[in-house]
Amino acid sequence: MRVAALYDIHGNLPALEAVLQDIRQANVDQIVVGGDVVPGPMPSETLRRLLDLDLPTHFIHGNGELAILAQMEGARTGSVTYWGTTSGARPPESIVEIYRWTTAQLQPEFEPVLARWPKTLQLEIDGLGQVLFCHSTPRSETEVFTRLTAEDRLLPLFEPLQVAAVVCGHTHMQFDRMIGRTRVINAGSLGMPFGEPGAYWLLLGPDVQLRHTPYDLAKAAERIRVTNYPEAQDFASHNVLQPPSEKEMLEVFAKAELQT
Repeated sequence: MRVAALYDIHGNLPALEAVLQDIRQANVDQIVVGGDVVPGPMPSETLRRLLDLDLPTHFIHGNGELAILAQMEGARTGSVTYWGTTSGARPPESIVEIYRWTTAQLQPEFEPVLARWPKTLQLEIDGLGQVLFCHSTPRSETEVFTRLTAEDRLLPLFEPLQVAAVVCGHTHMQFDRMIGRTRVINAGSLGMPFGEPGAYWLLLGPDVQLRHTPYDLAKAAERIRVTNYPEAQDFASHNVLQPPSEKEMLEVFAKAELQT
């Protein structure tokens, strides 16, 4: 069995379309969508494209989906109890505006869909064995760790799992490292990468391939700019055409490592 792992799409439909073309050529048997399909500039279109795939597709939630579900619930109760942040605190107002806009795009059609997604998923993959999929770490969708995080800090999280490999995302940068006896692979971000532009994903089975799909960035940026997404111009410029560098983001994330 060959499995494609698609993480952190963030409503970037042009990037998803490009990766799906690669998937068709890679003889993929199943797809795992590892959370943070939303928020982003084309949330309903991106979700619909994934839900309509003719391949078996599994979904797990990320902090993005949980933040949107919390907004939906908050609209009924008058209180938002989850913000999807590492600290748990309410994010800046620009992010709250994005959450509210995304909620308006998705209600009511997609609320029951997002609510059904589990926290983790485990599959047996040929050549790899038992593989656990989570958004960030098995215990938290908001925890932060990178390829540079000290192994001794991560061992208590991964050693007790008794799986051959763990696939994660959340920090938008690919890596493939051993933590004790567990292989831990970050799929990178399909729609909002840190590092070189393009769409990042994984092909699993019989080994691990860190994949990078180039696509027409200028055309994608234009499609995003004409949406009514609150940060459309910024997303096109700084998430598609010229993403932050890996070095820059590793420094940012080092300050938030393993805080829940």
